Amino acid sequence: MTDTAAPLVLFNSLTRALEPFAPVHPGEARVYSCGPTVYNYPHIGNMRAYVFADVLGRTLTWKGLKLTHVINITDVGHLTDDADAGEDKLEKAARANAQSIWDIARHYTQAYWADIAALNIRQPAHWSIATDYVPAMIEFAQSIADKHCYELPGGLYFDVSTVADYGRLARAATDEGEGRIEQVEGKRHQADFAIWRKTPAGETRQMEWDSPWGKGAPGWHLECSVMSGKLLGFPFDIHTGGIDHREIHHPNEIAQNQAFCCAGSLSDAANSGANVWMHNNFLVERSGKMSKSSGEFLRLQLLIDKGYHPLAYRLLCLQAHYRSELEFSWEGLGAALTRLKRMVMAVSQLRERAGEGVAAADWAQHPKVAPLLARFDAAISEDLNTAVALTVLDEVIALKKIDAGVKLAAITALDDVLGLGLAHLTRTDLRLRPVAATIDEAEIAAIVDQRAAARADKDFSLSDALRDRLAEQGVEAMDGDPLGWDWRLG
Repeated sequence: MTDTAAPLVLFNSLTRALEPFAPVHPGEARVYSCGPTVYNYPHIGNMRAYVFADVLGRTLTWKGLKLTHVINITDVGHLTDDADAGEDKLEKAARANAQSIWDIARHYTQAYWADIAALNIRQPAHWSIATDYVPAMIEFAQSIADKHCYELPGGLYFDVSTVADYGRLARAATDEGEGRIEQVEGKRHQADFAIWRKTPAGETRQMEWDSPWGKGAPGWHLECSVMSGKLLGFPFDIHTGGIDHREIHHPNEIAQNQAFCCAGSLSDAANSGANVWMHNNFLVERSGKMSKSSGEFLRLQLLIDKGYHPLAYRLLCLQAHYRSELEFSWEGLGAALTRLKRMVMAVSQLRERAGEGVAAADWAQHPKVAPLLARFDAAISEDLNTAVALTVLDEVIALKKIDAGVKLAAITALDDVLGLGLAHLTRTDLRLRPVAATIDEAEIAAIVDQRAAARADKDFSLSDALRDRLAEQGVEAMDGDPLGWDWRLG
C-alpha cells in the first residue's frame, strides 16, 4: 500500500511527544532494534519487543517506504548487571553448562530465530552479530577516547560529563534512571560506564581481544553504537527496544553517538544518532515468570507445548498498544486463540469462494472497502494503534454482499501490516496437541465421528460415554461450538 492519506505519527521517547515521521533519506526508513543477549532462551516478554518492531517495519512498508531494518545479536559484553557490575552473561552461561561460549551463543541464537519465525516476524535486512564487529568497536573507541574517556584498572570508561544532556532519554533526574548503576572505584561520576573491559590479571576469558587498553572485551553499549552506525549511518531514522533499555543502555549509547559525531545538544534529536527512539512497555504476569533469574520462565515453546499456536500470542500483543503494559494470562491467550480461529475460518471460507476476484488496482476503491481502509490507515498511522486496526480488520472480515475477491484482497492488505498470516493459515495449523496429550488425532477424529453418529441417532448414553472417554485423554468435546472446531485438547 503506497497511497495512504494519514500522516504517520510516532511517539519519540527522547522528546516524550508524538511527532510526524519524516525520513532522513526520502523514500527510505532505516531502523535499528536492540536484539537479544544469547545466553538463554528469550521469554515471551522479550518477544513482545520484536512483534512491536515488526509491526513498525510493516507499517513503514505500508506507507511506501523502502525499509532497512537491523537487529543485533549480542554474543559478548553484556554483564549480569546492565551497567558495569557482574560477569559477562555468555561467560557465566558457558561455565554453568560446561560448554564453549561459542556453542552457547549459537544454540540460543538459533532458538531466538525459531521464535522469530513462529511469530511471523519478517527477517531484517541484517542480523548484526556483535563479535563480527569487535575491530570496528576498537576503532570507534579510539576515535572518542582522547576527548571523552579515561582509563581505570578495569578498562576504558566514558565520562558522561563530556556530552550535553546525558540521561535525557531516561529523565534520570526524575525517573531515577541512574539508580541501577553500580559504583566502580575511581570513576569520575556515578553514571560513567565502561566501553572496554580489561580481562583481570591472571584470568583468561573465552572471548577476549587485544586492544590499546589491554586484552579484554567491548562494553554492551559500545556494540550497538558501532553496529547501527556502520549499517545505517548517523543519523538514521528509528531506534527501538524494550522500555528497560530506556534507563541505562540507550542513554549510554546516545552519549557514545554524540561523542563520535562531535554533536551537540539533544534538543536536536539527530544528535542522538537516531531521529526517533521508540520503546515498547513490559509484558507482566502475576506469578512473576517474566524473569529468567529463577531458571523457570515463560517461553514461546511452553505456549506451543500447551496447545496454543504462537500467532495467538502475536494477536494478544496486537490487542494492546505497544506503549501500554500488557498482562499475560492463560485465559487471555485462550481468548486470543479463539479470536484468531474465527478469523482463520472466515478467511478460509472466503478463499474457497474468491476465484479470480478483481484486479489489485480496483479493490481499494470499492465503496464498502474504501472507508474501512481509511480508518485502518488512520489507526495504524496514529503511533501504531493495532488494537483499533484489529477491530477494522474484523469489520472487513464481516462485510456482507461484497465480491469475495475484493474482500480477500482487502483482508490480505490489512494483514500485511498486522502479520497474522491469514492468507495461508488453516484451522488444522491452529490445532496443536499439547505435549502432555497421549491420544493421537486419528483416535480423536474417530471418536468424534462416533459421537456425531450417536447424537444423530439420539443415543445420548453412548454419546456421553464417548465424551467421557475423550475427557480421560484430556480432550474436551465442544458440542455446538459455533467455530466448528468439534474438540480441543485441554
